[in-house]
Amino acid sequence: MKKNTYILTEGNIKSQLIYLALPLLIGNIFQQFYNLVDTIIVGKYIGENAFAALGIAGSVMNLFIFLIGGCCTGVSIILSTFYGKQDLASYRKESFLALTFGLIFTISLSIISIILLSSILNIINTPEELTMYVTQYLVVIFIGLFVTFLYNLFASQLRSMGNTKYALIFLIISMICNIFLDIIFIKFLNLGIAGAGWATVISQGISAFLCFIYLRKNFSECIISKNDMKYDSELLKKTIYFSSISALHQSSLYIGKILVQGAVNTLGTFGIAAYTATSRIEGIANTFAISGTEAISVFIAQNIGAGNKKRAYDGFKISLILMYSLGIIMALFMYIGANPFIKMLLENANEETVNNGVEYLKIISYFYILCFNGSAFVGYFRGTSILNIPFIGTTLQIIIRVVLSYFFIDSLKLGGVAWATGIGWIAISSFHIYNFFKTKDKVF
Repeated sequence: MKKNTYILTEGNIKSQLIYLALPLLIGNIFQQFYNLVDTIIVGKYIGENAFAALGIAGSVMNLFIFLIGGCCTGVSIILSTFYGKQDLASYRKESFLALTFGLIFTISLSIISIILLSSILNIINTPEELTMYVTQYLVVIFIGLFVTFLYNLFASQLRSMGNTKYALIFLIISMICNIFLDIIFIKFLNLGIAGAGWATVISQGISAFLCFIYLRKNFSECIISKNDMKYDSELLKKTIYFSSISALHQSSLYIGKILVQGAVNTLGTFGIAAYTATSRIEGIANTFAISGTEAISVFIAQNIGAGNKKRAYDGFKISLILMYSLGIIMALFMYIGANPFIKMLLENANEETVNNGVEYLKIISYFYILCFNGSAFVGYFRGTSILNIPFIGTTLQIIIRVVLSYFFIDSLKLGGVAWATGIGWIAISSFHIYNFFKTKDKVF
């Protein structure tokens, strides 16, 4: 093995899970703090409407970005298994198929998303005064979706090898560039909210380029050659299945968030601003859960690929303990910090906006350990290639969350959305635990 990879098939399991998850966690936290900075810059130099519009745009953008990210997650499971076996010929062939058909899919998605953008904004009840801002930002993001795909694919290759450190380094470089470009495009060039979009696209292009150069220099045996550029129908079918089910899983979550955003939009600008702030804070807490999911799935996939099923199972049991501990810590973080965090983000907002945001965070904290429970089991199901269970579970959760959000919001305002989310987490956690006991004897 290369010195820049981490051997996951032997050694101390807890330290390996932490080693895998820590760079992912730092990267996700940087991403969330970047989102905070991005939002603050837009609000300061463009105005409150642009601030609220960025919240709506973020919900729509994440649908497409997580659709692409989901595809790459599916690919990373296949790559992790091949890497665990040290079957590098199959690893390169899978990389070629993923790159070729992924680009075709992403370019098609860009065109469709731009065409349907106006209809999407109408469906989620976007206020008329915000529509122009949301449209300007999203058109730029959709044009650059192919760059997002390339970064996600190259980063997935690094993660499949157990190399999360350099994916983090390139992500941090990208974020620093993004902040500087935001200031240049918005403050000095007066490009408005579209400037924030171009800053994001250019920065992702930088990170994709750095990932590729690093892979080519340090992992030449995993880089596609002419001999690998072959059509393999069986591997392509597997790639399409893994990618599509992972993409459906990721995108269904954000379809739900968009529909919930539609319910929030009925509250008006104060509700949208409060929900935008809570989403930023909740996003920081979620980074711990997301990082755990990715680390668990890579660890399990590599060990199953190497035929070491007992070690994969032991790793999952240890990861559950770690995830529950983090869930409790994050719940306390959100409950205790609700008031100061909301006031920090909404410094000039009225009392109604602040109170709605604080109430949301306190209610959602009651359920946060269930969020981490669900994330741990998603990592298990992904790593064992049982990808339909997370998709079905997430769909169940989303249906409950959306229906109850619309039911509660008139009487409970933003607090109703929090209760709806918590009840959805109860449902998905129960579903995951049931299917874990149903499948574990077959897997291990």
